[in-house]
Amino acid sequence: MGSKVRVGLVYGGKSGEHEVSLQTAFAVMGEFDYGQYEIKPFYITKQGEWKSGPVLLSPPESAEALRFQSNENGSSGSLAPLFAALDNGSGQVGHTAIVPGGDAHISGQTDVIAISGDTSAEAPIDVMFPLLHGTFGEDGTIQGLFEMANIPYVGAGVLASAVGMDKIMMKKVFAQEGLPQCVFRYFNRTQWEKDASFFIMECEVSLGYPCFVKPANLGSSVGVSKARNREELIEAVNYALRFDRKVIVEEFVDAREIEVSVLGNDEPKASVPGEIAPSNEFYDYKAKYIDGKSSMIIPAELPEGIAEQVRELAVRAFLAIDGSGLSRVDFFLRKEDNKLFINEVNTLPGFTPFSMYPLMWRESGLPYKKLLTSLIDLAVERHAAKQRIDYTGESVQ
Repeated sequence: MGSKVRVGLVYGGKSGEHEVSLQTAFAVMGEFDYGQYEIKPFYITKQGEWKSGPVLLSPPESAEALRFQSNENGSSGSLAPLFAALDNGSGQVGHTAIVPGGDAHISGQTDVIAISGDTSAEAPIDVMFPLLHGTFGEDGTIQGLFEMANIPYVGAGVLASAVGMDKIMMKKVFAQEGLPQCVFRYFNRTQWEKDASFFIMECEVSLGYPCFVKPANLGSSVGVSKARNREELIEAVNYALRFDRKVIVEEFVDAREIEVSVLGNDEPKASVPGEIAPSNEFYDYKAKYIDGKSSMIIPAELPEGIAEQVRELAVRAFLAIDGSGLSRVDFFLRKEDNKLFINEVNTLPGFTPFSMYPLMWRESGLPYKKLLTSLIDLAVERHAAKQRIDYTGESVQ
């Protein structure tokens, strides 16, 4: 299997979206081309323990089985399984990196070797594929770990991941870019505990009821509530503060929910837009991942010119946060006048059977298997470009 690309698949994690990650990992494992790729699974428990068992040649029978990859022949611990997989055989953490001319080198060393040459009995990981939704996976933290190890990885970098995860910072970037968005207010736990009455008044005056209350740093609609009055607003804020120290409150817009998938690095492309018709009052966690009753219309039936506008704004938003690899960009299309508002950029959208990201690309002519291959290719491309950067200053005369 030396000719296969060895992909480290990371899933689970210390996050409120742990279960979503299992579903995503199960779906992704089921679609990999095992003739081209070798999969090394890494499961992170809710307590943060890494577990790794033998390389999977086929996906497990169920998402629940993904919890138990570690066995007597595997390894577990803090980060030991990951470091063992990245070990280049010299006792250092490293990997095989593509360099101009078709050769390769081990990170931190000067020895040039052939790409096909193994440096240990078990070849190191070629590219990491994080499938960690939410905190400690989608927020730039694990991306920073991969950067330190100098290994290619799928998806957004540290900055884009952090900005895409923090809804407050994301909206500030959107405002700087001039992207249209709904009115919002925000505060942290300390501010709320010191002067809740001020922020209640500010939300009531600026946003009115109903309004939506969200943790600033979480996805999959975890911790999101719709507040129709002051009592519900207070309850919603206290609920959101269970998941993050910062809260964002947004105005309600009577709108259609439009989404579009973005794929690429410096020259990204957007898919056909899709529309979500939630089975519940809004597109919450249950509607996204449990009941499967929400309607997905792909491509979305939009007024003339709106589809192209959605795609253009999505690419602008992707570039504004310095995105790479993939993102799903969500919009509101106000019913009364068809005005578009950007809602958010999701830098690690789900790949479950109910997920919009792969479905929109499928309708755009890019099936699941080819989508996975494209993401891995983009990760290698981005990493190769970064090798041209002089981080040490040695080239300074």
